[in-house]
Amino acid sequence: MRILFMGTPDIAAQSLKAIIDAGHEICGVYTREDKPVGRKQILTAPPVKTLALENNIPVFQPKTLRNNDEAENIKALAPQLIIVVAYGRILPTEILAIPPHGCINLHVSLLPKYRGSAPIQRAVINGENETGVTIMRLDEGVDTGDIITVAPVSIDENETSGQLFEKVSDIGAKTLVNAITLIENGTATYTKQDNASATTAPPLTKEEALFDFSADAKVLHDKIRGMNPWPMAFFMHDGKKIKAAKTLLSDKNGKAGEILSTKPLTVACESGALVLESVIPEGKSAMDGASWAAGRRFKTGDCI
Repeated sequence: MRILFMGTPDIAAQSLKAIIDAGHEICGVYTREDKPVGRKQILTAPPVKTLALENNIPVFQPKTLRNNDEAENIKALAPQLIIVVAYGRILPTEILAIPPHGCINLHVSLLPKYRGSAPIQRAVINGENETGVTIMRLDEGVDTGDIITVAPVSIDENETSGQLFEKVSDIGAKTLVNAITLIENGTATYTKQDNASATTAPPLTKEEALFDFSADAKVLHDKIRGMNPWPMAFFMHDGKKIKAAKTLLSDKNGKAGEILSTKPLTVACESGALVLESVIPEGKSAMDGASWAAGRRFKTGDCI
């Protein structure tokens, strides 16, 4: 098929590569603008742009799609199908109407659950044991279109959002290529979503990353996993942020914030306890919790 691809980050690049490898013709790629990255703020191209240029695919990086020029440009590219994967912009009605086979989107949840921009992170934070990918037809709403196909993905109890993204990206790319085949063959089915069962997945904020130990250990463990790699959940100690990079659940109990063990560093919560396997003290590199505890001269019975 002749496809126009719209996407920006790594998950989108993986899907684009799968489509290229499947032999489809990519008539163009739309992606977000290059952005400054790192401490030196080096202007860096999105992963999708890099891959497209490597494959001699025309790249477009408009600041908005809401003008006649972009609609006319897309008409001139004459795509049979538009595919959107984490592009970061909503397609206006006039663009949705251009390709004869419509516009489809890869969304990383089992819709209608977790509509929005942070479905993977919210699923982990909420302690789900399963998520998935949904290929859907785009409409004017946010993740509200008809479902073409889904693929479930399990969530391990210690898996972070970053690790889950890698797993979902691979499964999502394969599921997307299968959906394209269904559309090309005229065998795709379109199932309306049950809006009454819909839940939302708003973006994470730095403000909600703060935690203390006066909560259930599993609730905190899931929050810490869900906020890794960004924004990284943290607690305060002596006026400084201590990011929790990796935790495990413990069945020990004590007063919330009490250190139950220093090797490994185990801290009591309102119920249960957390093993702080890896922490990132403010201004320092990641270290194991036991080393941080030794540096702070903690002993069993102290309170964080």
